Amino acid sequence: MKAIALREYGSADDLRLIDVPDPKVGPAEVLIRVKAAAINPVDWKLATGGLDAVMEVRFPLVPGWDVAGVVEQVGFDAGEFAVGDEVFGYIRKDWVQQGAYAELVSANVRMLAKKPRALDWAQAAGVPLAGQTAYRSLKRVGVGAGDTVLIHAAAGGVGSFGTQIAVALGARVIGTASERNHDYLRSLGAEPVAYGDGLADRLRAVGGIDAAVDFVGGDAADVSLEFVSPDRVASIANAEVESKGGHYVWVRPDGDELADLARLADDGKLTVHVDRALPLAEAAEAWRLSQSGRTRGKIVLTV
Repeated sequence: MKAIALREYGSADDLRLIDVPDPKVGPAEVLIRVKAAAINPVDWKLATGGLDAVMEVRFPLVPGWDVAGVVEQVGFDAGEFAVGDEVFGYIRKDWVQQGAYAELVSANVRMLAKKPRALDWAQAAGVPLAGQTAYRSLKRVGVGAGDTVLIHAAAGGVGSFGTQIAVALGARVIGTASERNHDYLRSLGAEPVAYGDGLADRLRAVGGIDAAVDFVGGDAADVSLEFVSPDRVASIANAEVESKGGHYVWVRPDGDELADLARLADDGKLTVHVDRALPLAEAAEAWRLSQSGRTRGKIVLTV
């Protein structure tokens, strides 16, 4: 099969479209014919060796943890799905090598859910990692109906999911973002607040805040702790929040959470803005766009 791969740690310039063996399909796994694979910053950070201390990486490395596609083969003890099922998933395995930037990928059934009918292939591929990260963060701090939740970087890749999910849970959302993204946040149901110097003063004018999730890092968690009890503050970008009584969130594959997100999408409460959809062979350009930080929404490879 064709796949985008790296022969060793490197950058976008080192990505190559090559032939690799078709994946084996193990117990409790299915083989997926990839329709779309989303780009996440962790893809290119991992490829540079940035996660070498905590993750086993093998070469040639095919990146990509977000996939949407059609089940082509079912392994034994994988009766949750059948050939022809349309699925999506966050397919992070115990080691990193056989990812979603390929024509085929195998995945454990616990990582997958049925694709939302309301989303096309590119949109569906954009949900799993960012959507589950947002969902798990909000669950960790117990966001529910009637809460006021502060979401830092609410217009970003993870934050836009967090905003929609929190609104669907019945919460009031205060979202930090640059001025140019305020109308976008309003369209998602949030009340925008400009980030940067003076943020704490602007938040005091908001009123009571019950919970906060940090999707950007920097001093966002510390600002949140001025307003929110530590046990209701979570961050995906600042591990030091744990030493202050908060939660550091690292998402794990979870098909049940994905199914919850699929239901939100099919109920019209969750959508995905795809900024660019590029063919598989243009993965290097997709990485450069992601690294530029100038896109809104997801960048997706179509296969």
